[in-house]
Parts: sequence; structure tokens; C-alpha cells
Amino acid sequence: MAQTSNKSSIPITELFWSLLDKADRKFSRVRDLPNFGRNRNDADFHKAFKIYTQLWKLQQEHRQKLVEAGLRRWEVGEIAARIAQLYYGQYQRTGDSSYLSEAYIFYEAIFSREYFRDGGGGGAQAQDTALANKQLRFLARFLIVCLVLGRREMVFKLVGSLKAMVDECKKSFQEAEFREWKHVVQEIIRFLKADTTFMNMRPLRYSFLFDSHPDSLPVISSSFTRRGLVVRDAILCSYHHNEVKFTELTLDTFRMLQCLEWEPSGSFSTRNGTDSGHFGTGINRVNLFQDIRDQTLPPNPRKLILYRPSITHFLLVLATICEELPPDGIMLIYLSAAGGSGLSNPVPLTSEISLDTAEKIAGNFSNLEICSPLVSQQCRPTRPCVENKDASEIGIDEQASLWLGSRGTGGSSSIYPCDLIPFTRKPIFLVIDSDRSQAFKVIHGAEKGATVAMLLSPCSRPPPSGTTSEFARSQQGSQFTMFLSAPVQAFCFLIGISGANVDKDKYDKAEKLLSFSLSEWERALVTSNDLHPVWIEVLGDPFLRRLLLRFIFCRTALALYAPAWHHDEYLPECLPHLPEPVDPNSYISQSAIMKLADTFGIINQFVFSEEILLSKHGDDDSAMERLPETEEDDTTDPDET
Repeated sequence: MAQTSNKSSIPITELFWSLLDKADRKFSRVRDLPNFGRNRNDADFHKAFKIYTQLWKLQQEHRQKLVEAGLRRWEVGEIAARIAQLYYGQYQRTGDSSYLSEAYIFYEAIFSREYFRDGGGGGAQAQDTALANKQLRFLARFLIVCLVLGRREMVFKLVGSLKAMVDECKKSFQEAEFREWKHVVQEIIRFLKADTTFMNMRPLRYSFLFDSHPDSLPVISSSFTRRGLVVRDAILCSYHHNEVKFTELTLDTFRMLQCLEWEPSGSFSTRNGTDSGHFGTGINRVNLFQDIRDQTLPPNPRKLILYRPSITHFLLVLATICEELPPDGIMLIYLSAAGGSGLSNPVPLTSEISLDTAEKIAGNFSNLEICSPLVSQQCRPTRPCVENKDASEIGIDEQASLWLGSRGTGGSSSIYPCDLIPFTRKPIFLVIDSDRSQAFKVIHGAEKGATVAMLLSPCSRPPPSGTTSEFARSQQGSQFTMFLSAPVQAFCFLIGISGANVDKDKYDKAEKLLSFSLSEWERALVTSNDLHPVWIEVLGDPFLRRLLLRFIFCRTALALYAPAWHHDEYLPECLPHLPEPVDPNSYISQSAIMKLADTFGIINQFVFSEEILLSKHGDDDSAMERLPETEEDDTTDPDET
């Protein structure tokens, strides 16, 4: 007699297959829902998750019976993968990092138990090919989760497995069927060459080991009544020709994404070590939410990644988030793109990995489904051919925009400053990283209700020592974004120091010096009587406060950098303007850069006032006078020790 469930007379096998069919339908519904909009998808998520939980429990309790009825090992893996996808989708919709950790747990179990190494079952090549694609898509999904979560050791394991799997598939099946996966491997290798150990010497996330605790932040003494705004939502949008990316996660949006997350207390040192066992018994443990996130931390902002969106979709997302923004919320908009127009004759890109095959294979970053179609000629990104047109023919209005890359579907591909003005009825923190960033200054004073806090990148990038700016952009990402997310590393790249030749002791000293300087700028802001009310609101949010202080550091470093001296095109700008005490020429600003430059022995790369140079020599003389008398006869040069 067939085994039946305790709750009904339905045989276990029939109940399982029925639930599996129902779960697939629920999953498809969740997958097709937009991932923006506050709380609108929670009910569908919980329904789908409840069914998959029942399925998982059934296969655990009745595995042998189900295997005898035809359940294959890779199908168990697919159930676990769907649960992980649901968790990851919910992380995208809520910003709650606990969901991201749950996704990691299930993916890690699939990887360690090799569920998709089952074999086709029937031996048919089409079936084997389908299973191979399942495994490759699983590896690509798991890679994204590990990148966002910061599991670097697991990232390298997965890259090795992905490369080996692609090589194996090209030998076992028709090479043309897996040619697109070669681009996926190339993208992740290129991504990791940019996201080096040097870039991760300290967490990009907000960490109490390096950043001020929110409770310890200075209180602003002002007659202005703060509304207590905090960043609730962030739109991160990026597109540059041939930029470093993996799927739809570009290097710049990845860094900004990390900047808007809380680092779980004390986990940075452990998570970069051995991954195994960190979550106990994995997907079989009783408490699924153990050791995931410090519950005393505030919630992470919701972050939506938009890679090369259509303008209509971008505006739809922006309108929805503005409409649903809580009364105490401020929205961060990050736009990173080249200026120009996509209306001229389009020219297909020819880079080896610029066909964006990976985003088709590894799935939309904002979508649970992963497919692997070949990229058609019509959907290849295009860029305008403007080399033979002069500025008057192109038109200043067309150049005062950000080009997000045409997908060959027609319509506008550019975002103009006026596109954002209707949404200024709500509080906005705007970061523009573009050679046309200055065009967005027209928003200031034209707002419909709330003053926009704007951080605008330089129009040009001064070349770091020993390289060209174009090489740096294509290999390291945006300099401006790097200053906002990893300021000491950005300073090192500016002066020609990379991870290969950095002195660890000097780097650690630089981190401490910068932390002290950021605190000095912070005190100067909170004690100023000329601070605009919008910056008073910004300083109340830890994430935005950190971005603003790093912007001040970026502006000061570039303003005093010798190749950028008196060249406004190399300087970032913010609106409304900040008070004079934090200007690049102020004493505390010059002193901050002087100390950092002295640490790395490159004072001659910067231009300082005589007052700062005299104070430096005075400090050196005072230090010599404080030396013990027994050392006066020691003629060893300190720089040579």
C-alpha cells in the first residue's frame, strides 16, 4: 500500500508532485512581480515560501520513498535553489541582509553537496545539456550573492568551478551552445581583478570597527528643527561603455551598494576567512536566522540596481519610490554614466565582452529568473557616433544629459536634469558621477518642494602617477565613486600607489589619519552657523553623513593635487555650498592632506600654502627637540631606518 501523509489520505508521492507543480506557479508569480514598491510583494513571497518549505520538509522526511518514485537528486537541488532565489529576491525588495544570508546558506549547501552533478538520468544529450545549464546558472547566481555578502573565499572557489564547468561543457557538448558562458567567465575574472584584496582592506559597509557609532555622532546646535530624515530607498543606476561588471552589477554600483549596508558587528575578520561551518548545520539547522545580523543595527536602506534601463522604466521606478517614501525618508539617487546623446547614428560596440551576454545568462539583477538566450544583433548596446560632429551641431541640450545606452528598441536613452525636477517634491540626495555632472546644477533652485542635496563629480579625471586616466577608468572604476566608497584606496591610486606596492603600516596609519580628519570636518560642519538646512538633515543619517565627509576629502585632495591645481574641471562640487571652514584651502583641510601625503612621502605631489608648510617644518623641529640627549649624536636619517 502506498505511503500516505498524516494529514490526508493522499499518497506522499502524489502530494509531493502536486505541491511541486503549485510551487512552480507561485514562484513564477513572484518572479514576474516588480522588485520595487514597498511591501507590495510580501504576501506572494510568503505564500511561495510556505509551499517550498513544505516541499523541503517532505523530501527530507520521505527522501527514499520519493527517490523510488522517480525524484532525482538535481530536482532536490532545484527546490533548494528556488528557496535561495526567493530569499535573494526578498533581500532586494526589503534591503534586509538576513534574507541575503539565508540565500547564501541554501546555495552553499547545493554547492557542497553537488546536487546538480546528478547526471541527466536518461542519458539524452538534450537533457544533459539542460542540466549543465542549470548548474552554470546556479553558479552565476551564487556568485552574485557571495559578491554582495562579501564571501571572498567562496567567490574564488565558485570562479574556479565555473571555469572548469564551462571547459567541460565545451568538450562534452557542442561548443556553440556554451560559447556565451565564456563571456560570463571573462566578466567575473575582470571584475575580481578590479575588486582586489587591496580594495577590501577594510569593509566598504558601515562598520563600527572603523566608522562612528550613530549614537556617538555630534549633535548639531541649530535653531533649525530637524525632521529626522534617514535614507530609506536608493536607486543605483550605471552604464559606461566597456565598464567592469558582472551580469548587471557594475563595479561602481557594487561599491555604492556596499556603502549603504551595515557591517554585522565583528564579522568582517571571520567572513574573509574560512566559510565552512559559519552557519552551523546549514539548511538543516533549527534556527534559520542565527548569526546573521546584529539586531541592534538600524535596517538597511532598500536598494534597487538599474543597469542600462529604459528611460520610461527609470521614471516609473522613481515615481513609485517617491510616492511610497515614508514621511521620515530621504531617497538617494546615484547616476553614473557618460554624457551625450543616443540620437545620432548608433555604432555597435565591438569589445570582446561588451555584448552583455552575461546579464542575459546570469539573469537580470532585479529578476529571479535566469535564462541564457544568445544576444541578438538588434539588442546589442549602441553608442552615438559623434566624433565627426562639432559641438554646435550636436547641441548643448543634448550634451547636458546622461546616456544610459540604447538597447536598439528606439526612444530616448538619455536622462536630462529636467527629468528629475518633478520628483523634488520629496527629499532627495543626488549623486551624479559623469563628465556632464555640472549640467545637473540647474536643478538647484528649481526644486518643487524640497532642496536637493547634490554631490557632483569632476568633469575630468586627473591622471594618477604612472598611468592614464582612461586606463584607470576601465580597470579600476570611477575615481569619484571610489573616493565615496573607499577613500584611502582612492587616494593611493591618485598618487600612484596600488595594492601591489602599498606598505601595510603606512596604509593603516593613513586610515587612522583620515578617520581623525573626517571627525575634524564633521565638527566644523556641526558648529557652523552657515550650514544649509538640507545638510543639517543629511548629517542626521549615518550613511549620508559618511558620504558627505568623504566628498569633502575627495574635493580637498583633488584641489590640492598638483596636476589639478587651479583646474575646475578636475574638482567635484556640491550644492548647496558647504561653509568656508571645510573649503579645500582651509587650515584643517590642507592639514589633513599634508599629513596623509607625508605618510606616503609624496608631499611634492600637492600644493600647500606657506602657512601649512611652515607648520609642518615647525612640527618637525619640535619633534627633533623632544629627542633624548643620548640620541643627539646618532646621525642616522629617520627616512633610512
